Amino acid sequence: MRIGELSEHTHTSRRLLRYYEDQGLIASRRDPNGWRSYDEGNVDRVLRIRRLLEAGLPTRIIRQILPCLDEPGTIHVPDASPEIIAALEQERNRLTKRIRFLMRNRDAVAAYLDTVRAGRAA
Repeated sequence: MRIGELSEHTHTSRRLLRYYEDQGLIASRRDPNGWRSYDEGNVDRVLRIRRLLEAGLPTRIIRQILPCLDEPGTIHVPDASPEIIAALEQERNRLTKRIRFLMRNRDAVAAYLDTVRAGRAA
């Protein structure tokens, strides 16, 4: 797919996609006419990058952990600095809090749904 298609699929500007490529976060190949061409896997990868950036991780850390996220069976981070470990712990803790929040909301919706259904059955 061309950069415009990747931009549409991910709601990410072309300029930002080129930045991600410059940072080594995504890769493209060049068509004979010089245009960038991306494979379908970059859609999920760009969305993952955006979530990690929104979580506050810098691109240099994202570049190091992306291979772990793309292929969970091959986790290998030989140069994990204390900063990377701290950032990952912070992200894990943020996700854990979010999961708890979502579970509480799911349980509240389920309880409400049960009440509504019981009221309709009566």
